[in-house]
Amino acid sequence: MTQEQPLEKVELLADGRLADLEAWNRNIAEQLAAKDELQLNDDHWQVIKTMRAYYDQFGVSPVMKLLRRSLKQDTGSDRFSDELLQTLFPHGPLIQGSKIAGVPLPHLDVELERSTYAENTPDASHFTGSFEFEGEQYPVTRLGNLVDLHMWNDRIATFMAKKEGIELTSDHWQVLHFLRKFYFDFGITPMVKILQKHMADELGPEKASKQRLYTLFPEGPSRQGSRIAGLPEPQGCIDP
Repeated sequence: MTQEQPLEKVELLADGRLADLEAWNRNIAEQLAAKDELQLNDDHWQVIKTMRAYYDQFGVSPVMKLLRRSLKQDTGSDRFSDELLQTLFPHGPLIQGSKIAGVPLPHLDVELERSTYAENTPDASHFTGSFEFEGEQYPVTRLGNLVDLHMWNDRIATFMAKKEGIELTSDHWQVLHFLRKFYFDFGITPMVKILQKHMADELGPEKASKQRLYTLFPEGPSRQGSRIAGLPEPQGCIDP
């Protein structure tokens, strides 16, 4: 595709997004913005650049708090507030911004369509359907994650971990508490690449090494870790 390719020649989805994300370029972005009566300035382009870099690195688009965090890292400034982002993209920084940036719409875990109950699968290492603990029933999703996050506590985590053959140590708890902090800070459960990056930033690279995390959670620090941490399934690509 050349830089002069008209938008009319590009396939769009019903919501105006690119059907083929590979079709994106600056000219297409300007045409998408013009359809929304936006003229892109340097601030718009900074947001677009950050969104695209995040997507290229992690394979998912950033939710608002992670977008702001990434903008601060990229620019060394706190100026990209919710208010500024809303001014730049009046139809929504995530909805309109991601459309013009040519990346998928980001989703919060609470917005994802989730299958609540699973058929019993005897070979599953985790709980399926529901389980009983201390006289109470705990329903889980099809991947074994608690349906009600507020039912979680340390005793439940220990019980769920034992089902999966894990005796929780202080190293396990460090990862579990980090997962929970990330979720309640940003509203999503991180997939493994995001988990590694943020753990490395805050706790040091040795704590976030792939070998260490998979030694602690052999079925995946995001997939298995989120189950035991009482969180929803991670969005996007989970564990390699």
